[in-house]
Amino acid sequence: MCYYWDYSTGQTTDPRFVAALIDVIREQTKPDVNISVVEADASAMKCKHAFRLLGYEKLAQDYNVNLVNLSEDQSTSIEVTAGGQNFHLKVPRVIQEADLKINVTKIKYSLANIKITCALKNVFGCNPYPKKYKYHPRLDETIVALNKAMKFDLHLIDGIIVSGIQPRKLGLIMASTDPVAIDVAATRIAGENPNRIRYIQLAEKEGLGNTSFIPKGVPLDYFKKRYPRKTIQKKLMGKAYNLAIQMRFGKRLGLE
Repeated sequence: MCYYWDYSTGQTTDPRFVAALIDVIREQTKPDVNISVVEADASAMKCKHAFRLLGYEKLAQDYNVNLVNLSEDQSTSIEVTAGGQNFHLKVPRVIQEADLKINVTKIKYSLANIKITCALKNVFGCNPYPKKYKYHPRLDETIVALNKAMKFDLHLIDGIIVSGIQPRKLGLIMASTDPVAIDVAATRIAGENPNRIRYIQLAEKEGLGNTSFIPKGVPLDYFKKRYPRKTIQKKLMGKAYNLAIQMRFGKRLGLE
C-alpha cells in the first residue's frame, strides 16, 4: 500500500488476493487464528487513508482480521549492519511476535536508482519510521538491513495485474521462502538484469537468500514476453528523482 492507487493500477496489492490468502491460512490452521494485515505510514501515504481507500477496512470487517499501522505499534530498537554500514532500526511488536510472517508484494519499476521493487524492497515498507526518503541515499543497504531485522517466512507476489507502460492483466502468482530468489525471478520477468540490482546482490552476500533457483510452474519467459515495459518518460523521471535526492542529501553525505 505504497500510495492511494487501487489494485487496478498494478501498484498496490489486491485485497481479494489477501482475502483468498486468509481463507487458505484458516483452512490450514484453525478458523479463529489471529491474523493481522500490516503497513506503515510513508512520506506521502498515511495508513488510515490507505486502509479505507484501498478496500482493507472492508476486508478487515468481512474477514475479522486486524489492521495494524506499524508506525503506531510498539517497537523494539535493534542495531543491524549491512554493506559495512550500521543501522539503528525499530522492529514493530506485531512482527516480532508473529508465528508466521507472510510478505505479499508486487513487481514494479522504481523511480529510485534500484530499478525494481519486489519482495526485498516491500519489507522496507515495514520500517515504522514514516519519513522513509531519509534512507534513500543508502537505499540498497537499508533494504538489506531491514530484511535482516525482519525475516519473513514466505514471500508471495500478486502479479495478477502489473504496472509498466500501462497496467496489464498478467495472471501471475509467485511464491518462495527465499526473498532473493523470488526477486531475481521477478526482475527477469520485468526485463531487468538482476546482476545489476545492487540490493539483490548484497542480500545474497549478507546471507538472506540465493540468486540461483529452480523455477516451477509456467516458464518465466511466458510472463516476460507479456510484461509491460516502462516508458522513456519513466526512465527520465527516475533519473530526475535520484538527482533530487542527491541534491537534498548530497552535501550531508559527501556525494558529488
